[in-house]
Amino acid sequence: MTLSRKTAAPIIAQSDGTLLLDERLPGFGEAQALLRAIAELQKRPGHLHTYRITPVTVWNAAASGWTAARALGSLRALSRYGVPASLERDLAAQFARYGQLRLGVQDGELRLLAKEPALLAAVAALKAVSGWLRLSADGGYAVVRPDARGWLKRELALAGYPVIDDAGYRSGEPLPLALRSSGALPGLRDYQQAAVDALLGKEGGTVLAATAASPAPAVAGGSGVVVLPCGAGKTWVGIGAIARLACETLILTPNTMSVTQWIRELRRATTLGDDQIGAYTGERKEVRPVTVATYQVLSSRGGERGSNAHWPLFQDRNWGLIIYDEVHLLPAPVFRLTAELQATRRLGLTATLVREDGREGDVFALVGPKAYEAPWKSLEEAGWIAEASCSEVRVPLEPGCAERYADAPARARSRIAGENPRKAEVVRALLARHEGEQALVIGQYLDQLRRVSRELGLPLVTGDMAHGERQALFDRFNRGELRALALSKVANFAVDLPDAAVAVQISGSFGSRQEEAQRLGRILRPKANGGGASFYSLVSEHTDEVEYARRRQQFLVQQGYRYEVRRWAEDGSEADLPAANGPR
Repeated sequence: MTLSRKTAAPIIAQSDGTLLLDERLPGFGEAQALLRAIAELQKRPGHLHTYRITPVTVWNAAASGWTAARALGSLRALSRYGVPASLERDLAAQFARYGQLRLGVQDGELRLLAKEPALLAAVAALKAVSGWLRLSADGGYAVVRPDARGWLKRELALAGYPVIDDAGYRSGEPLPLALRSSGALPGLRDYQQAAVDALLGKEGGTVLAATAASPAPAVAGGSGVVVLPCGAGKTWVGIGAIARLACETLILTPNTMSVTQWIRELRRATTLGDDQIGAYTGERKEVRPVTVATYQVLSSRGGERGSNAHWPLFQDRNWGLIIYDEVHLLPAPVFRLTAELQATRRLGLTATLVREDGREGDVFALVGPKAYEAPWKSLEEAGWIAEASCSEVRVPLEPGCAERYADAPARARSRIAGENPRKAEVVRALLARHEGEQALVIGQYLDQLRRVSRELGLPLVTGDMAHGERQALFDRFNRGELRALALSKVANFAVDLPDAAVAVQISGSFGSRQEEAQRLGRILRPKANGGGASFYSLVSEHTDEVEYARRRQQFLVQQGYRYEVRRWAEDGSEADLPAANGPR
């Protein structure tokens, strides 16, 4: 019997917001694109992908231009048994909530406005925010304490009430600069230009009058998050925003390697002089018109009574823009600082909005909603990132390792599985299979990496290595003098190795979806020869690593990547290994 399109529709929608997506059925690609926009992938056992709609996923979709009618229409068309009425009501209600509350400036006051007076009264009565606002006599608005602007948005988002912030931003100290080529925002690819436009508008914002909430002239327009794949040039989006706004800028990054790369790109791409760009790290303390700092510095304690001595350096300067590189990594102290810097425009850059601690709502409220996203596969098809094949290779535990695993407490098992000695022989075979391609071997555990480094003769790069020594190895790799490197978690961010075409992941941080995406990203730069990239994740068979691997892969699966799961033969043969650049 031939199934009708409706009968064979790939989505099964459930009343609690859970959506099951069957990858075997027609319409899978269209359904996956829909769910990527309005939901998040929770798990993927076999052919069924389990998604869940959350308030934050819906609000981000609304901020990106989706409407309830469009989302519900698509969901109805792709759902096998229809959409439960309760789910339709909940989805429509979450879309409706976005835009109900707005922050604005009127008569020199920061005000919270609502479409319905009853909603404003209900919000003003919430204990968590009552001390930060005062309801007007007629109930038409609430006056908000300027220093509570960020905290108000955060608490209201937690309570289920997203706030659109139209209060404007300080223009910041002017900083004349240009991109090195001629024309408006030269050098930006079309999607990078679209990201800058989505954040700032095509005109870059309107200057508002000074107010009590914004004591300096303010710029209207949005703060928000730009989501682009690793290797797609997120740094250029930030540089484009700096050039558009022409103001002093603070850039926050995950580590000193990121600081170095930002400074290198700023020097190469803009007319800024060396005396206008500063690095603020554990080793250097330069505050200049464009300052690049690490999250660690802002998170460290050391002042009187444990206060952070570095915060005033950033709070007291008239920044016009703060850029959060890898915004999904923001630590709690930087969230607190961000809540106090809401009069400064903010740009978050990331490859994924997924946070393993579940604090996506804080990014939404304090940095901004998703302003622009380019799916990984669309940029791959356009040639902006390399075509990648992903494989999970199941490796039997070495016999002695298997005994220790069986007897170990649950907390110790993940490390035993991760450090499975048999993985080294698989790495050797994969490097031989990809002879002639530059490769990275990436892992979590230093003892394991040192062992693999010795056995295979690979230079090892770790976080403890001096910056100059580390950079020297990267430079040799980029010149083609080294065919492969072993890397610790330093490989997760800001490693600029554009010719790397193969990555072998031998261990990881439990079920981290962020880490999996970042590690694939290390090999996604387009190759000079037009070739593709190969990503291998080695997983100890019949251990907890198998389930961790499923979770790690979720974000990439949501982006359209497919993992081939193969088993490494007991006799060490390569018969079961996927072929180089094999089927996807």
